Amino acid sequence: MAPGVRLKPLRRADLAWAAGCALLALVALAGFALPAESLDWQPARAWREPWRWWTPAFVHYSTGHLAANLAGCAVLGAFGHAARIGPRWLVAWAAAWPLLHGALLLQPRLLHYGGLSGLLHAGVAVVAAALVTQEQGRRRWIGAAVLAGLLLKVLLEQPWGEPLRAVAGWDIALAPIAHATGVAAGLGCAIVAAVASRPGRAR
Repeated sequence: MAPGVRLKPLRRADLAWAAGCALLALVALAGFALPAESLDWQPARAWREPWRWWTPAFVHYSTGHLAANLAGCAVLGAFGHAARIGPRWLVAWAAAWPLLHGALLLQPRLLHYGGLSGLLHAGVAVVAAALVTQEQGRRRWIGAAVLAGLLLKVLLEQPWGEPLRAVAGWDIALAPIAHATGVAAGLGCAIVAAVASRPGRAR
């Protein structure tokens, strides 16, 4: 560290988001050892087995799939930590979790889905929305740029098309609808969190 440079002391609240991402990664690692059929999203079983509104995030169909999403957890944890967003945004992200999976009913041809990608998209949307609604100046513009890029990514993936899409370099098919429902659920829950907080309150 350069002489005379002081790092801002970390508050416990600043660690909540990164801790949540780390916990999610650990649970995903544990879920990799469990049978996918009992945990993944299946629209035909969604109402009879309501745990499937949460457990698809713990299902990964290959080691490459798991590794990519664990890396995503690390990046998202760093993003939220750098944004220094408080615990209420972690609550908003958690609220988006079952909503994004339930919204997969909009695509009944998606017979199976597993992975963290939908939840990670929701998390990015929450952090970006937190920056846009709570910050000023450059930090707000960073949030807006991330949010715009996220929305453009989802649109380019055409989630209204085929439920699964093969992508070069991946050993699994991707489900664009999960990315879209993740962004929608994350944004919706983040907006509720922003409205519920009064201007000037500590994050």
